[in-house]
Amino acid sequence: MSESIAGNDPAGNGAALSAAGEVSHGMQGQKNHEGHHGGHEEHYDPVAGKIGMWLFLFTEVLLFGALFIVFAVYLFEFTWQFRQGSSELNIPMGATNTLILLTSSLTMALSIALLERGRKALATKMLNATLAFAGAFLVIKAFEWGAKFEHHIYPGSEHLLEKTKGEIVFFGLYFVMTGLHALHVIIGMGVILFAKRKMARGEINPERVLFLENTGLYWHLVDLVWIYLFPLFYLIG
Repeated sequence: MSESIAGNDPAGNGAALSAAGEVSHGMQGQKNHEGHHGGHEEHYDPVAGKIGMWLFLFTEVLLFGALFIVFAVYLFEFTWQFRQGSSELNIPMGATNTLILLTSSLTMALSIALLERGRKALATKMLNATLAFAGAFLVIKAFEWGAKFEHHIYPGSEHLLEKTKGEIVFFGLYFVMTGLHALHVIIGMGVILFAKRKMARGEINPERVLFLENTGLYWHLVDLVWIYLFPLFYLIG
């Protein structure tokens, strides 16, 4: 009997099918809407991210480049005094810090390579090693600065003001440039810690490694700056 009724009411069947289609379409639209908005998917554009990072690094190069130019100008004007000031710096400490930062660049690069191969645990260990090397660098730098303060060699001290103008300029640039570099080391450690957190939450993974790669680029710049600072301040004497 139901078949007879259905067959005798084609208009009713058509309306029912139309209503079912609208419901299905509405549910599909709702799912698509939730996928685009409710899921909060993060936009991922590695090319744009890399370009943005290189532009930022360019501004950092301009900053330190300007300071290196200032150093070169005063070195030309106060060559002997700069050499005298350089002879008072601790070369073994500076060389040790150079080796530490070069090794930290290696561990940073290894962490990226390991994560790209899906070895998250080892990648995290390499980040921990990078942080340890950065901490060691800061500790050595603190001891080095502390020794200078004990000998009353710091900007504005009476002992330093008794020295020649060239030596005053040398130590002024030394504290400004190495202090600015140390600040960048601290910032780099903070970024690495943030990258570790994102890795632990799965936001950085073998398919989305851009943030870690950009962190590595920043850290390599920090190391590169020190490679120039070390011979300029420690070896000209």
